[in-house]
This record gives sequence, C-alpha cells and structure tokens, in this order.
Amino acid sequence: MKNIKVAGFVMAAAALSASITLATLALRAKPPASNAGVLQVSIREWDVPTKGAHPHDPAVGKDGKLWFTEQMANKIGSFDPTTQAFKEYPIKGENAGPHGLVSDADGNIWFTANFGGYIGKLDPRTSEVTQYKMPDAKADDPHTPVFDAHGTLWFTVQGGNMVGRLDPKTGKIELKTVATENALPYGIAINSKGEPFFCELGTNKMAKIDTATMNITEFKLPESARPRRLAIASDDQVYFTDFKSGNLGRLNPSTGAVKMWSSPGGPESNPYGITITKDGSVWYSESGVKPNTLIKFDPATEKFARANIPSGGGVVRNMAATSDGRVYLACSGVDKIGIVDPSHN
Repeated sequence: MKNIKVAGFVMAAAALSASITLATLALRAKPPASNAGVLQVSIREWDVPTKGAHPHDPAVGKDGKLWFTEQMANKIGSFDPTTQAFKEYPIKGENAGPHGLVSDADGNIWFTANFGGYIGKLDPRTSEVTQYKMPDAKADDPHTPVFDAHGTLWFTVQGGNMVGRLDPKTGKIELKTVATENALPYGIAINSKGEPFFCELGTNKMAKIDTATMNITEFKLPESARPRRLAIASDDQVYFTDFKSGNLGRLNPSTGAVKMWSSPGGPESNPYGITITKDGSVWYSESGVKPNTLIKFDPATEKFARANIPSGGGVVRNMAATSDGRVYLACSGVDKIGIVDPSHN
C-alpha cells in the first residue's frame, strides 16, 4: 500500500507540474502588459487557394496586386484587392521552394528558389518562368531579393553565407561571401543612395554592400541582438527586428549608432516581418505571441500601438507597404494573406 501511495503522489505531482507548465506556456503566449496603445486599423484576411501552401513573403506588384510565394506548394500567387480574385502560377519541375519575391518595372515577378538554388523570373502574361542558376553550388538557398533603382537585383543567400547580384539584362550573377562565419544573411533593403543593407541573423551585425566592389561593411549591434528583417526610412535610418531578444532596433549608418526599443510583447515576442509606410510609420509583427500582433511604431514620438491579427497570423515572415499607405501581409502558418488599411477601422 505504501508503494501505491508513493506512486499516486508521484502521479499527482507530475499532473500538477504539467498543469503549471501548461499554465506558464499559456501566459507566455499572451503579450505581457505594456504601455502600447490600441492600434485602430482594418485587418482583412483571405484564405489562399491551396491549403498547406504556407505563403511566405508578400510583394506589391506593378499592377498593385498582392503577390506572394507559396513555398510548400511550388507556386506563385496573386490577389487583386479590387475584385478579391486569386490566381496561381505553378512552377514546373521539382519543388523550388519559392521564398522571397519582388516585382520589376515591367511587371515581372522575380523570386528566390530557396530549395532549387536559382533566381526565377515569372512573366504573368505567359506564366513562363526563366531560371538563373547560382554559379556556386554552395549558394544553394537564395533567400530574399530586392531591386535597386538601376534594375539590378540584389539578394541574400542564407545557408551559403553570401550576398549576390543579378543583372537582368545579361543574366550574370556575382556572389560575395560574408566575412563573418555563419552570419546567415537574411532580410535585405536598398537605401536612397542605392546601397544594399542586409541583416546577419546568425550574429549581432548588420551589413552594407559597396555596389562598385561588392565589399561588405559590417555594423555591430548589442551582443544579444539577432536582426532578421529590416526596412529603411526616407532619412536612410535602418530599422530592424531583433528576433532573438524581442526588440525593434535602429541603425544610423553614418555614425554606427544603434538604438533599441523593447517590443510591447516582451523579450520572447520574436519580432519578424517589417516595413515602413509613406508617412514614416514603422510596421512589424510579433511572431512569438499568440495571436501574432501587428505593431505600429512612430519614430517621432517613439510610441507603440498594437493590434491582434484576427486569424492568429501563424507567423508573418515579411510584409510590404503600398504607395497609398496600406500594408500587405502573408500569414504563413494559417494559409492566408492580409491587407492592413490604416484609414479604415
């Protein structure tokens, strides 16, 4: 009987421990109390046509449509906000793992084939995809693309620890290895001078590429920071999401000065996708809280406002700002895309 009582005590203790653990996890899942205001915006979401597609990145097309990658379905998708109609473009062959994408001046959609080791160009008029293979086998996972004002496509290669550029006129690709080992180059953006900046998720650094030589200059951040995505303001200040430590950061490239703000969701909020709208507001999503949140930061007042994403978000890995001040979202884990409209609430 004694052994039974001991066993029963152990079982009860285990059950209590499990209950405490679940309660703790539940508490962590919710954003902690903060001084963030209530964000008054309209957030509309739509299911993408293919279940399990996990839309990864959104982009604003020349046509104003919301374009997105369907990484696990091997497709590129588009959504017309006016008609609310979707269209999908299957990519022929083995799963390319389309990851990031961007539109060029002619309306073509360029994407990184993260599983296929190439840059793809989709012509929406013909549905044809042109492949530009990486010239180095180590660069097998191109990650995020962006165009500069001259039409050159710049991109990161995460696992290959490189950055690259592609000349659409010739198809030539040039690669540059990042000096810091396992830097995991991630988000990339272009400033007003045409200089590409990118995040080094694997370490506490941001970096800039010299467009003439492709030499890389690194900027050190606080030791615990791990920058994942970035957006550059009109004054060329570089805002970034510190995924590991739950901060919004700002780098002044002219001085190297860095300022960090604690995100409203706390140190485990995992800030991720980020963009800046035409009014200078910084928008980003916290992926480590449930439901995921949409955060608006005002650089002038340094104040935050927060709203929950209706569907829960399922991790908003990236976002894009439209010319009229809206924000396009790809809600990966819930197979939805979304549009944030600050003028309607």
